[in-house]
Amino acid sequence: MSQVTQDDWDTHYGEGRSFRPLGEAEHTLFRDLASASPRGERALDVGCGVGELARHLATLGYTVDAVDYAASAVALAVAARTPPASGTTRFVRCDVERDSLDDLHSAYGLIVLRLSYAFLHDRTRVMHRLRERLSCGGTMVVITPVVDAVPAERRNSALDEDEIALLSAGWRTAERRDAEGLATLVLRDPASCAVAFGGKGRPSPHALTGAGVVVTDDAGRVLLGRSVRGVWELPGGKNDGGESFVEAAVRELEEETGLTAEAADARLLAILMDSVHGIPRVTAAVRVVAFRGEPAVREPNLIHRWEWHDVADLPALPCGLFTPSAQVLDVVWPGRLPGLPPVHRHIVAEDGGNPNPRRP
Repeated sequence: MSQVTQDDWDTHYGEGRSFRPLGEAEHTLFRDLASASPRGERALDVGCGVGELARHLATLGYTVDAVDYAASAVALAVAARTPPASGTTRFVRCDVERDSLDDLHSAYGLIVLRLSYAFLHDRTRVMHRLRERLSCGGTMVVITPVVDAVPAERRNSALDEDEIALLSAGWRTAERRDAEGLATLVLRDPASCAVAFGGKGRPSPHALTGAGVVVTDDAGRVLLGRSVRGVWELPGGKNDGGESFVEAAVRELEEETGLTAEAADARLLAILMDSVHGIPRVTAAVRVVAFRGEPAVREPNLIHRWEWHDVADLPALPCGLFTPSAQVLDVVWPGRLPGLPPVHRHIVAEDGGNPNPRRP
């Protein structure tokens, strides 16, 4: 299913459409949260649309920042604003995935994503950045439709149980409430645990040789796929007979993500050797320094989706990294992943000089 674009949202709101109004269960939830919070505490409404929730939070006593990346939504929210009984609202056009968050406050007692989380592309990275702005003792609330409760054509606006589990994994307290066709997750106390390393089950018999591909965007974020087997992994895979590691890396990158690169823009950095279930495994660490296109899921039987991740977040990814991918990442960013399983590392010196593994 195609990704909903900013132009789509501007058209949606510009035509006078919105989303379902707040239900009674939501009114009860936010009333309970407000009663346990100090008056005037700051709240952040992410994906505010035309501002119904933001205005409601203000009437409960919050000082509200409400953001949306659709300019038409923000304009309608500002036009509909009336002086609340208490608290204040501020509407800001901001794309939380791509724009700087410097215009937002550094600490919020409440952060809400209502009917917006499923539309985020790099969900994990965005949640890391929002968690950093949650005050000590604060609450994150995600309200989302679930896949089983919506028609097939609207499933891009909903989460399945695996995505809900992934979202909840980074919190010590994750309370779920289901009402009116929505799942409401009340998340508190972010958990900062070390990333786990693991495999994806016993492989089929094979001389396990292949490549792991490190590719970064203009901001230096690294591309990882959410595997159907529950771990994050780099693009890459087995090399075909007679195919070099670099050729395999370029081919697999295109087959899995749709990104195209030339072999001349791929650098073989190292050969890594370990074993899995007693079978020797050889992984080539390949760095792609130039590419064309935008990542897309090309093999849904293997990967749920691709996300750009900040390198600083790698040590704390929920649900862990595929071990060979972690070992390749350690070649490019040494020391970022403490506790990495052992591997035999053979640094490659190519003709034309050694590649710089930190090259953006």
